[in-house]
Amino acid sequence: MENDQHPGSSGWNRHLDAHHTEKMENEAGATAPLHPGPFSPTPEKDLNCSNDPSSNSSMTTKELQEYWRNEKCHWKPVKLLFEISSARIAKKYSSKYVMYKIIVIQTGSFDSNKAILERRYSDFEALHKNLLKNFSEEIEDIIFPKKYLTGNFTEEMISERKLAFKEYLSLLYSIKCVRRSREFIDFLTRAELKEAYGCLRAGQYIKALDIFIQVVPLQEKLTRHCPTLVIPSLCAMLVCHRDLERPTEAFEVGEKALLHLQTRSSHRYYVPLLEAMIHLAYMLGKDFVSLQERLEESQLQKTPARGVTLKELTVREYLH
Repeated sequence: MENDQHPGSSGWNRHLDAHHTEKMENEAGATAPLHPGPFSPTPEKDLNCSNDPSSNSSMTTKELQEYWRNEKCHWKPVKLLFEISSARIAKKYSSKYVMYKIIVIQTGSFDSNKAILERRYSDFEALHKNLLKNFSEEIEDIIFPKKYLTGNFTEEMISERKLAFKEYLSLLYSIKCVRRSREFIDFLTRAELKEAYGCLRAGQYIKALDIFIQVVPLQEKLTRHCPTLVIPSLCAMLVCHRDLERPTEAFEVGEKALLHLQTRSSHRYYVPLLEAMIHLAYMLGKDFVSLQERLEESQLQKTPARGVTLKELTVREYLH
């Protein structure tokens, strides 16, 4: 069974070959960070996520056409631009710190789904320390803004760091093995995803959806080379819509997730997702027979295991 280990997992097993072979690139184009799936014990075997449909004879002509249309979009280089638009001084208990607002947009066309997030100096510092553990050679020429004992809250210092952090993120993204690392993807998405899954577990589905709607477009941009990595988040959105009694919206998100899994019938989300989609299709009066056939075919190809529902899978994400 294929495993996709997620940055939210405590059992991340890094694939080290990439950072020994990849060199600093001059442009921040190409593809984005690779990070495994959720809480499974081993990372994905195929780091390139080759989804060759020729190995899946059950796909219809329409599905194959849709698959290749989707693939052509993924071949286009994804270039992300990082801006530090503003900063604010925050206080928590007896501590005071600066929060920097980061805007991430895709260049080359109008981006209606720009990502907006906030990080403090200590978040950037933790990212740099973690990257040094595995990419010391690759980032040896990248200068990280120093921390001073005094003057950290002056307007001059804050403006200087805004520019420094913008350049820092752009330089990191220009290094292929770094932008595909767990550390980089965690820095940009982990805080928001962890909060979203926490809301889901608490039954706060509207709040969870609000966060997912903000962070999933960024997650998709960062994992364009391997779309299956966004499956857990899409399935979490389906669960939220379904439990809010929005079957139409749930079905639409589920269709998007299934499209990414066309050739990944061994994926741990595949069967639970199909089961959820069959139930939704029946409720909505849609064709559920073809979904049922795919489910039965998948079950014939492997030893039946204890049934795990889609909700049971999603609530396990980002527990640590």
